[in-house]
Amino acid sequence: MSPFMICTLLLLKVALGDACASSQFTESGQCCSLCPAGFGVEVECGKEDTKCTPCPKGTFSPSEGLSPCLPCARCPAGIPELASCSATQDTTCDCGEDFYLWRQGESSGGLCAICSVCSRGEGVTRPCDPQGNTQCQVCGPGTFSEERRHTKPCQICSQCSDSEVEIRACQPNSDSLCMDKKLHILSRPSESDGPRETPRWPGVEGDEEGKTSPAPGTPRLTPQEEGGSSNILAYVSILAAVVLGLLLYVAYKCWTSCKQKKALSKARAAELGTSPEGEKLHSDSGVFLDSHSLQDSQPSKGSKRDSKQDSRLYVNLAPHRQEEVERLLQEGGGRGWRQLGGVLGYEPEQLDLFGRGEAPAHTLLSNWAQQEGSSLGLLCSALARIERPDVATVLTCPTQGVSVV
Repeated sequence: MSPFMICTLLLLKVALGDACASSQFTESGQCCSLCPAGFGVEVECGKEDTKCTPCPKGTFSPSEGLSPCLPCARCPAGIPELASCSATQDTTCDCGEDFYLWRQGESSGGLCAICSVCSRGEGVTRPCDPQGNTQCQVCGPGTFSEERRHTKPCQICSQCSDSEVEIRACQPNSDSLCMDKKLHILSRPSESDGPRETPRWPGVEGDEEGKTSPAPGTPRLTPQEEGGSSNILAYVSILAAVVLGLLLYVAYKCWTSCKQKKALSKARAAELGTSPEGEKLHSDSGVFLDSHSLQDSQPSKGSKRDSKQDSRLYVNLAPHRQEEVERLLQEGGGRGWRQLGGVLGYEPEQLDLFGRGEAPAHTLLSNWAQQEGSSLGLLCSALARIERPDVATVLTCPTQGVSVV
């Protein structure tokens, strides 16, 4: 069959609606078949149609396509297996809440990684689960997302009612902003309140028709000028609403900053153990510790005994090894403590606050060690994400936990 006839056949197939699901064709113009779930490609489509074969034991294919079977994943050391691998589903590992099994390409080795968070203006199209990470998408027209979350899709924008006026249209990262048309500053007394008394000015006298005439030299307002004064009132009311919104925004930022300073003070209290009440930690940070923050940051005696019995926690690591880990992260440059903090789930604002101290790597790990479940296994997984096998060697992490290319 000539190339011209093949092109003509393809155009006829598309024109008649017989579209090819695989978007690939044989040399004779036949649509290439897709291999169903549980089957992989044995012979690729070319002169003849695709040839599929069932996935052998130890491999799987989750959906139909034109790819070979993938090797089943192996759960990291110390992570229990919830479900074994089948021909249509990969191995399910119990990585815990807000974690998923991360794999490097088609390798069978996997690591438990922290679920990604969608930014403002993005919604979740696929929530994070043990099989895969969060998938985000920019909010389209008529939708928005004001939060950084990994479970919430884009929300539908609000519509202003007939009694409201829209002062800011809906955007991908913020909802519509409406304001009531009948503001008190714009309202006028109704006729039921009785006739309003006309103000009398010096030099103004009434005529026979009950009208007033200004005295010589007194300026008169035209109807157009009187309407302009009403417009000024409307602009003043809108300006007042904008100023109120700015004040609320400043109050929110101050509240957020106080929370961050409190978190840093707890981390510093864990570093110093005890300190005099009201002592200033650092001249640049401007953060003070009081007796209440020190009490909050110190665990109870019972929790201390429990943590001493668990050698898998970072807080029970030998002090000289902790110092070596912090020194390597402090000198890491582009793959140092800041990148590790991002993988461990810290916000950029918190990392900036840690960076204002003299030993940010020590501050980060001390703060993280106070959290529940701060095990060496999770720290090894995070170090593998930022490709720091030298630090993982100090922690004596398992070999497969740091073999990231």
